Parts: sequence; C-alpha cells; structure tokens
Amino acid sequence: MIDVSGLGHGYGRGQWLLREIAFSAARGEALAILGPNGRGKTTLLKAIMGFLRPREGQARIDGPLGYVPQFSQAAFPFKVLDMVMMGRARHVPVLGAPKARDAEICRAVLARLNIAHFADRSFDELSGGERQLVLVARALASECEGLVLDEPTSALDFRNQSEILRVMRRLVIEDGLAVVFTTHFPQHALHVADNVLLLYGGSDFLFGPTEEVLSEANLSRLYDMPVRRLDYDHAGELRGTVVPVYAA
Repeated sequence: MIDVSGLGHGYGRGQWLLREIAFSAARGEALAILGPNGRGKTTLLKAIMGFLRPREGQARIDGPLGYVPQFSQAAFPFKVLDMVMMGRARHVPVLGAPKARDAEICRAVLARLNIAHFADRSFDELSGGERQLVLVARALASECEGLVLDEPTSALDFRNQSEILRVMRRLVIEDGLAVVFTTHFPQHALHVADNVLLLYGGSDFLFGPTEEVLSEANLSRLYDMPVRRLDYDHAGELRGTVVPVYAA
C-alpha cells in the first residue's frame, strides 16, 4: 500500500532532515512513527501524501490515501456534515455539486464512527476529541484505502485518546485499511501499531515489529532519557506500557 525507499529531504543547502528512510505499510496494518520534536515526522507524512517532493528517494502509493492533520480550525462555522462532505471532493466533478449518494456516504461514515448525531452541529462547537473524529470521518468519506494521521491524539484527554485509538484499530482490523500515524506516545504505538518507525535523525532510523523495536534501550536512545517498559495485569489480562523516567 505504502512503500518508501531511500527518501530524503531537507530545508537548507547541504542540510538533511531525513535521509535514506525506508519502510512499508500494508493494508490491514498500522504503522506508528515516533521521534523527538524536529526530527521530520510531519515532513515525512507530507512526502507520503505528495504535499512535498522529497529531495531524494520516493514514496510509492498503491491506492487512495486519506489525511488527518494535527488540528483543524474551520475558517467558517461549517456544519459537521459539510466538513465531512469535503472529503468527497475528488469524487465530485469540477464545478459540480455533491449528489444524494455523496451525502449518504458521509452520513454512513458518521454512523460508523458513532457520531451521526453531530451531523447538524457546528464543527467549531465540538470538543477537541469530537473534532478529531470528524476529521477522521472526512478522510474516510473519500473512500480511501489508507489513512495517514499526524499526531491524532495530540492535546486530547485520556478518554478521547482511547476513543481515537479504538477507532484506528477498528479501521485496521475490520476495514483492512493501512493506517500510518505519528505520535509522541510510545504506549499508543504499543497499543495500536503492528510496526514502528523510530526517527533518530538524518539516516539513523529503526523500522520493524512493534514488540521488537519498542525496547527500553531503543526508546531511551530516541528520547535521550531513561524509558522503561512495564507489564501490568488488567482484569486478568497481561498488558504492557511505556513510562518515561523524569529527572528528580
């Protein structure tokens, strides 16, 4: 679905933010991309989406992608259904207007995400978590086969983080989408992702299965501080999490 090979990009002569990056994401898989601020996570997503042309290498895409940005503030007080309808843009002819089927698809997507009751509400009146679900719905309304999300749980409380992660995992398992997302929460990658890409800087990166890549040593090197992997019992089920060890 998504195959990145030898990708490099930078914003100054002789300066490379990313270089020789290589990874893949298949349908029915979730990939988490982690790295400190300024390591090129958003730049990498823009290259995948075709929003920018990398200086070297390429991102080969087999099928349409939907994109969910970090945060969106509507310039006008659009209703939620109108926001989601924007996802149908590539299916509507130039100078044409959405048809009844487009509205049906949008309402079906809202129902799929359990937010059909938001359809006639103003997007600007929603909470951060609710807005993020609407942006996911807008991307899905495009009838994409892959979903790219830039820090989808940023600035959300625990409950809304859990809901976004649940939706992402359902889209992978039940809908067979390829889901690629950036995050500052390794525990989210541990919970949702099949594979992980760690961006250390330049051509220094790690890509592979989540359980193998998200080791204490790899994460401590990534964030330049101690990071621990812990297992715990939840309702008789053994689960794992990631905990940063903050300085005293």
